Amino acid sequence: MTIWTFEATPIDRPDAVALLRAYRAELISRYHRRPATEAEVDQLGEWEPDTGLAAFLVARRHGLPVGCVGLRRLTPALGELTKVYLDPAARGQGGGARLITAIEAAAAELGMTTVRLDTRADLVEARALYARQGYREIPRYNDSAFSDHWFEKSLPARTMPPTAS
Repeated sequence: MTIWTFEATPIDRPDAVALLRAYRAELISRYHRRPATEAEVDQLGEWEPDTGLAAFLVARRHGLPVGCVGLRRLTPALGELTKVYLDPAARGQGGGARLITAIEAAAAELGMTTVRLDTRADLVEARALYARQGYREIPRYNDSAFSDHWFEKSLPARTMPPTAS
């Protein structure tokens, strides 16, 4: 049985830093269809810093860090998923869906009712994951030069637990 956990983690923690570097390296490698260089990974980190996140989760499988996802607050009720990454060795085991579900729960706890995200055309697996998780394509909502598809999902209304009488 695979044990998955998700924990809020500062982005400067070593596990988070390593996952974000792997995320950037994969984006660069897929875009250029060749392995990314360390300099390119560093440059992408400078161009798109990981600041302004309302939440950042690290996914662990059997205790080992295998994925991450960030959440930006665009408005009080609107969040944006970013830096969605799962190590290739951990894919195909339901971790991506669990990661998305975990960050949606964090968004709801922060009072968000809707989440959006953008992605590139070459990230076919990611687009399929988002569709399976209930995201629908919407018109462009940002000016990201590297995005080809934009998605949105309304989060279920939060219910208050019953009060004791």
